[in-house]
Amino acid sequence: MVDKDTVITALRDVYDPELGINVVDLGLIKEVKIDNSDVTIDMIFTIPGCPLRDYMMSQIKETVESIEGVKSVTVNILDDVWSW
Repeated sequence: MVDKDTVITALRDVYDPELGINVVDLGLIKEVKIDNSDVTIDMIFTIPGCPLRDYMMSQIKETVESIEGVKSVTVNILDDVWSW
């Protein structure tokens, strides 16, 4: 069974390529929800219209999909404003 801590730990390996800081420590991951083996991640970006949006979303999906027991990954982008 997949748990939230495992997902968060895996997400620490996904880095913002411009800042060199992982998405968890940057505060981009707002919530991780798990329903059986389906994972939903709510996140924000450092700037609206982030040019690396697609790249980072694919990295997040690939990373979480590689966790044993994960069936699907959905990434929701929130309209919240990022602040450090």
